[in-house]
This record gives sequence, C-alpha cells and structure tokens, in this order.
Amino acid sequence: MNAPIGRLEGSLTLPQPYLLFLGDTTNAAYAKTAFGLADWAGDRCTGEWAIDGCTVSTGLPRLSPADARAAEARSLVIGVANQGGIIGAAWVAVLVEAMEAGLDIVSGLHTKLTSVPALVEAARRTGQRLIDIRTPPPEIPVGTGRKRTGKRLLTVGTDCALGKKYTALALHRAFVARGLDADFRATGQTGIMIAGGGMPMDAVISDFEAGAAEMLSPDAPADHWDVIEGQGSIFNPAYAPVSLGLLHGSQPDVFVVCHDPTRSVILGMESFALPSVEDVIDMTIRLGSRTNPAIRCGGVSFNTSSYDADTAEALMAAERERLGLPVADPIRGGKGFDALVESILA
Repeated sequence: MNAPIGRLEGSLTLPQPYLLFLGDTTNAAYAKTAFGLADWAGDRCTGEWAIDGCTVSTGLPRLSPADARAAEARSLVIGVANQGGIIGAAWVAVLVEAMEAGLDIVSGLHTKLTSVPALVEAARRTGQRLIDIRTPPPEIPVGTGRKRTGKRLLTVGTDCALGKKYTALALHRAFVARGLDADFRATGQTGIMIAGGGMPMDAVISDFEAGAAEMLSPDAPADHWDVIEGQGSIFNPAYAPVSLGLLHGSQPDVFVVCHDPTRSVILGMESFALPSVEDVIDMTIRLGSRTNPAIRCGGVSFNTSSYDADTAEALMAAERERLGLPVADPIRGGKGFDALVESILA
C-alpha cells in the first residue's frame, strides 16, 4: 500500500528503515502513527517493538532494538499519538536502549525528546540523534482568505483517529492513477513521516492556523489537485480549533466526511456523543463557505475495518441510499470507491 506522494516542498529526510515503537498502548486508535507507517511505508519499516502491557500490533515482526539494528534499521519511531502527545515515563528506558543499540529516535509527539534529560544524556553519550518532527516552520503568516488557484480536497471527520489520513492517501493515489496532477499535503506527524514533508498543524499557534494551511496549499495550476489530510473534527471539544483553522485556510472545493460506524462517542471523551454524518456535512459547509462559497461534499468515507466484507458492503449500501451520496471504504476499494472519486471530480 506504499503511496506515491507527488511534489513536496521542503522535503524532510529521516533515517530509514524504521523500528516502530508501540509503547504500552492498549487502544489501536492511539497507535495510528505505527499503523499508518506500516500500511503506507511498509517497505521502510523493519519491525515493531513494545513494552509490557501493550496489546496492539501492526503485524510486523517483533524485534528488539538490537535485532532491528542488525536488520539495518536506522531509527526508532515512536508510533503512538496519545492524548496530549506525551512521552510515557515507562518508555524512556527503551528509548535509551535503542540509542545504545545504534538507533536514532524520531518523534512527532508534543513533548519534545530534547525535554527529557535522560534522553539528552543518552544521545550525548551514544552520538545518536533525537529528531522532533512536530516543529512548524518559522514566520508563518496569518491567513488572508485570498482565493487561490488550483483545486483542493480536504478530508474531515466525525471525530479524530478514524481515517482522514488513510482516505486522503487513497484518494491521492486514485487521482494519480487517473493521470491527474495531484499532491498529498500532510498535516500530522504520521502523514509527514510518510510524505517526507508537510505542516504539523496541531503545533501551530492558533492565530496562524489558517495561514499555515495557506502555506501548505499555495497557488497552483487550474487543473492541479491538492489532497489535504484533515485533522481532528470541528465537533471535537479538544481539537476543533485546529480543524477549523485548517478548513478556513485550505479553502477546499470538495470535502469528504470520514466516519467510523462503530463509534458512538468522541474518542477519549465519552460524555460527548459522536455527531452524525449529516451534522458534519452541514457544519462544514456553513463554516467552510466563509472562505470558499462553492464548497461541497463529495461523499463519505467509512472505516469498516471492524466488519467482514459482506456486512461492510450492506452497511455502506444502506448509507448511500439514506444520504444520497457515495459511501465507500477507500481501503476496500471497489465500485463504491470509484463512485466516490468520480463524485469528487465531477
């Protein structure tokens, strides 16, 4: 599933192959960095490693840092994106062990590797690097709202961690396969690691969110598509500010709503009910029309990984009938996904 990414400015070079570190994660949704790299950059991943208590696996070989280095891995990537983006205290010993084995450490968490004294000391002692990628570029301007040339697609969601990145990557791949001029624009840590560049939107100061999105997706030829990875959800009590800044700044012509039909509450905030797909469509149009009055919904992306093929197709068929829109799982592909692509391009 390794994806062609297209043109990217300011490419980021990371030491590869990777050993993916899962920490002590028990919820696969929080291991989305590891799963994203395994699925979309699997040829650059040697294996995975975890500590006691972890119940999640990407399916890659379980390798210790020493074994991974012997298999030519060059860095350990923290594959967890937990609430708050913190480095677990129980992880530090493993990260030190990895440096002692000859691996650099790569992280996209909010907590900087360089803020942990034990890691700084180990890096000094071993000569290995601590690489924090969740660092936005300097001098991001405030957004202008100026209409830019080119075409833009944004993935939005009923919540976080349910398929916005996968949907954007799959749509970008489909566009390229059709001979379209298209770029995948990464906005989160995993997407940046896959693409080699992008904008860490949730690390940008709020006043500059829209401006950062404008930088990420500049003027382009009239027939060029930027496929922009969405972040969070405008209905998420914690992450909505990032989602709204990205929506206003990216000025999408088309958006796709991403949804996990097994989820009924906001992830990690169980007192908040999940919004309906219709609510997300309505609110995205109402808010997005501020910077692009022509914004429209191209369809819906369902994460059906918890269903067998027949059940998934029956569910999506019912939703197509109910919503009057294409509904597809981009990972399953098929005629439903083809219809979603055609709706976007119409």
